[in-house]
Amino acid sequence: MRIGPYELPNPVLLAPMAGITDAPFRQICSEFGAGLTVSEMVISNRSLQHHPRTLKKLDYNGDASLRSVQILGTDPRQMAEAAKLNQDRGAQIIDINMGCPAKKVCSVAAGSALLKNESLVAKILDAVINAVEIPVTLKIRTGWDLANRNAPSIAKIGESCGIQALTIHGRSRACKFTGNAEYDTIKQVKQSVSIPIIANGDIDSAAKARQVLAYTGADAVMIGRAAQGNPWIFNDLVAHLSNTTYSPLCLTDIKAVINRHLENLYSFYGNDSGVRIARKHIGWYFDHLGTLPADQKTAINQAQHAARQLALVNASFNLLTPRAA
Repeated sequence: MRIGPYELPNPVLLAPMAGITDAPFRQICSEFGAGLTVSEMVISNRSLQHHPRTLKKLDYNGDASLRSVQILGTDPRQMAEAAKLNQDRGAQIIDINMGCPAKKVCSVAAGSALLKNESLVAKILDAVINAVEIPVTLKIRTGWDLANRNAPSIAKIGESCGIQALTIHGRSRACKFTGNAEYDTIKQVKQSVSIPIIANGDIDSAAKARQVLAYTGADAVMIGRAAQGNPWIFNDLVAHLSNTTYSPLCLTDIKAVINRHLENLYSFYGNDSGVRIARKHIGWYFDHLGTLPADQKTAINQAQHAARQLALVNASFNLLTPRAA
């Protein structure tokens, strides 16, 4: 699959996720074979472009993958300025968020709320594409509710404006993350446009990835929540989709991966923020690995220092009751 001049190494991509796809997580997913990773969404508001939290989201130091930056907003001029600024900072792809269903995003008519205003969608896409010399991609949902699945119309607008790829999450804005993703709309879009289509939503196994690709005809799949605590899922999916051999990680290797991820978080954010942010990742890892005693979970979550938290995580491997196969 190509995005503009870039040939992706495989069709299994990491979804942008607010508060999750920071540099340490992107790096570890790239290491395990993600064909493309995308930054957390960056608000286009001019006053926030140099805020330390914004700059953290845009940190690609040590990341070997393509630098794809997702921007969010509703004002075409501000979106164009944000795209140009990120291009100047080293972005190789600009991704536009019209898929986030979060209340705080939709309340200002951004994210998936934009799907209600097709004329504004066109103005934003035109402004951003004309402002930069790098490929622009778009991420959307099927529509704003089940009765208004206008993804095919948005896709044609995007193709006409010049986007280089379109990701579709198989839920409407109203669905948020509840219920099952549907792929009929993605299939319909794929049949109606010639740009690359990326299918997203509930893809959590090699079997599901194969099924979705075969049914929709999509060019790639995007993995979101299924990668949380499970970054090696990319190795699994890439191997199965390319019909090559995949050797699952042993517990010793998994422990080493978790150690490296946590140490990168501590280094990237510092002790206080690093320990706090690590808690959710630790929880996700152990959700996949097995059951920990309640007091051990509590101790990990109450740890205030990186060394203490890491020691407790390592000790937890001796207390783990593995999940049944």
